[in-house]
Amino acid sequence: MADGLRGWPRLWRATRVSYQGLAWVLRHEEAFRIEAALFCLLLPAAFWWGQTGAERALCVLSLVLVLVVELLNTGIEVAIDRIGTERHELSGVAKDVASAAVHLSLLQVPLVWAIVRFA
Repeated sequence: MADGLRGWPRLWRATRVSYQGLAWVLRHEEAFRIEAALFCLLLPAAFWWGQTGAERALCVLSLVLVLVVELLNTGIEVAIDRIGTERHELSGVAKDVASAAVHLSLLQVPLVWAIVRFA
């Protein structure tokens, strides 16, 4: 381990830096703020929409997936920007692919909810 921490101290540090990452994204990424707001608005609906615990869990997890993919997309974008701001075809491809992942994660929400409701 690079930092020399083990056990609970390592877990505590990992938790702290995770929340630092969330705070950074909330301050700097409008897309994440919008998706987080939608999460907060749709979360109660997920419990109303699903009839069973499994259905409710699927609806909630479909919302969580959007946030997770957006975090990964932001991480990719930040890392590429850190490498350099000059245009490079592969940097553009990486950002486009990460953006496509966000798009697919957004599309799966209504699909999952429709399957839960009408299947």
